[in-house]
Amino acid sequence: MQPENKNDKILKEKIIMYLTPEVKQNIFKENGKNEVDSGSPESQVALFTFRIKHLTEHLKLNHKDLSTKRSLIALVGKRRKMLDYLKKQDIERYRAIIKKLGLRK
Repeated sequence: MQPENKNDKILKEKIIMYLTPEVKQNIFKENGKNEVDSGSPESQVALFTFRIKHLTEHLKLNHKDLSTKRSLIALVGKRRKMLDYLKKQDIERYRAIIKKLGLRK
């Protein structure tokens, strides 16, 4: 076996998944009705927000990564549509999720 070099270690550290099933369950538990409530608008908005924050941090380091930038823009659009739907259906739930996630200034 060959000894690991420094670059291999760095690559292995970068490949670690950021959105594990445990993280998703935690997001759903905090923002939905329970751990498996992945369909409610609140849960979906919270998951989109988590992913948007992660992609934003990635783009701060890799500003030329255009495919990630495109994905980020699409994700922001999905979250906006979900928030518009929630606002139309139940304004109180909309206000609660906005306040909880700190999306408005």
